[in-house]
Amino acid sequence: MKEQLAKIRAEALEALERTSLPAELDELRVRYLGKKGELTAVLKQMGSLSAEERPQMGALVNEVKASLESAIEAQAQRLESTAMEARLKLEAVDVTIPGKVHKQGHKHPMYIALDEIKEIFIGMGFTVLDGPEIELGELNFDRLNAEEGHPSRDWSDTFYFDTDEKVMLRSQTSPMQVRAMDSMELPIRIIAPGRVYRKDEVDATHSPMFHQVEGMVIDKNVTMADLKGTLNLLAEKLFGVGTVTRFRPHHFPFTEPSCEMDVQCHKCGGVGCPTCKGEGWIELLGAGMIHPRVLEMAGIDPNKWSGWAFGMGLERTAMRRFKIADLRLIFENDVRFLEQF
Repeated sequence: MKEQLAKIRAEALEALERTSLPAELDELRVRYLGKKGELTAVLKQMGSLSAEERPQMGALVNEVKASLESAIEAQAQRLESTAMEARLKLEAVDVTIPGKVHKQGHKHPMYIALDEIKEIFIGMGFTVLDGPEIELGELNFDRLNAEEGHPSRDWSDTFYFDTDEKVMLRSQTSPMQVRAMDSMELPIRIIAPGRVYRKDEVDATHSPMFHQVEGMVIDKNVTMADLKGTLNLLAEKLFGVGTVTRFRPHHFPFTEPSCEMDVQCHKCGGVGCPTCKGEGWIELLGAGMIHPRVLEMAGIDPNKWSGWAFGMGLERTAMRRFKIADLRLIFENDVRFLEQF
């Protein structure tokens, strides 16, 4: 039996030295040390030995087992080290090669202008609201005093979802004014930016999808002077001190009196050019005092409360803010254009 154990040890150690893969090492572990391995087979022969021989043979078996376990562990570490060296050589990185430059993105000029507008109004105590782009006709028109037959309700101007004209892509963010009056406590100071949709032709100053910022104040003793003062302050904060504006009488169904606010064309300085269509001015927004009927439909007493509202095109504001001549540049995503901001 001693000779048998010596033979097992010699064969196992020789086989271990030839292994090059972890799987081969596992096979040898099972072959010699497993439950059905060669050392186990030797142990089963212990019953045929005398009581005096058993302790000696048991110690010898344990010695062979310990030497094989130690050899297997050492070989496992060598195989792991060899595999790691091979992997490091395969995945070696030449640190002298110049790295790839990844350009960092930045905000679109329109959203830079929007952030500035938000900051200005938040500084004046306004709350910023967001709302759905698919809107009900009741909120987009009826509650804003735009009755049946008003030009803005025509199919040539508005994107409707159904023939009864009850659901549409909102043509303005003004419905958020109605939602604010229905849900917020008085006094109210809000702005509502968002995407809106109208059947406009694409040209230097129009697009069928564009962005608006609506604003509204409802409080006691609010006047047209408050509206003009706020909008002039907005223009100076956005475009610089000394910005030239003008207010023209207009008509909107949800405001009375109503006006439009223009800013002097940034391209020609008021002389006239294609950007301003030869007028020297660019319409920035429409505004006015909230119509008493609009307040009444929201359950607000127009004898105690008054307010003003405005709606401005964000693209046109960005055009004036960054002196962009053609609105289409804002939507084309030309990197050469966007990298300037």
